[in-house]
Amino acid sequence: MGRIIAIANQKGGVGKTTTTINLSACLAEKGKKVLAIDLDPQGNTTSGLGIEKENVENSVYELMLGECSIREITIKTEIENLYILPSNVNLAGAEIELIGVNEREYILKNEVDYIKDNFDFIIIDCPPSLNMLTINAMTTANTVLVPIQCEYYALEGLSQLIYTINLVQERLNPELQMEGIVFTMYDARTNLSLQVVENVKNNLNTTNIYKTIIPRNIRLAEAPSHGKPINLYDKKSTGAESYRLLAEEVIERKDI
Repeated sequence: MGRIIAIANQKGGVGKTTTTINLSACLAEKGKKVLAIDLDPQGNTTSGLGIEKENVENSVYELMLGECSIREITIKTEIENLYILPSNVNLAGAEIELIGVNEREYILKNEVDYIKDNFDFIIIDCPPSLNMLTINAMTTANTVLVPIQCEYYALEGLSQLIYTINLVQERLNPELQMEGIVFTMYDARTNLSLQVVENVKNNLNTTNIYKTIIPRNIRLAEAPSHGKPINLYDKKSTGAESYRLLAEEVIERKDI
């Protein structure tokens, strides 16, 4: 059975989508069969993997409303072993349309259950808020991976996210665990980045923190506009090397 990892943080701009795209691509590069699920109405994981989000016939929105099956919306990307459930701005309406629907916290889980044995990894990109889509991701996932930007306000909101994870664990998905934290946008030239890393380690000593730290990298920032993950866009860049190392760490962590 595949491992299902939700990539979540209600703060925007911390590297969730960048991590979803590039971790998925680097896992696929290592021969793992991977499904990326774009649960963010911005649809940036979809476009970042080379899919025209406005042109997809069916997306996660139709899936959540029960208008199509998960197999109907699964698209093979240009990267070998990597598939995606695409998303676009329509998904923003799902929250309201699902009001009153029974078991709405489990819609995604019930669909993913049909196909999870076909993949080694399923990586879910969550929206930057703790809404019904994020709850669906957490009821579906085995673990939650939290990207933290090496910035002054890094810890802001993290306690709320951990509280939400614990609540989902208690009430909806007893199997859910914390995959860990990955630091993103690290700038070795600043003392601040180092201070943030130390601060988080001191505050969250019980939580797994990945050794791999994702640097600030121009090539990483450019890759999405070309619809390519970093290991295709510039395979020798420090960004590509970092996500390869992260993929290796994720593969090694078999027993959460």
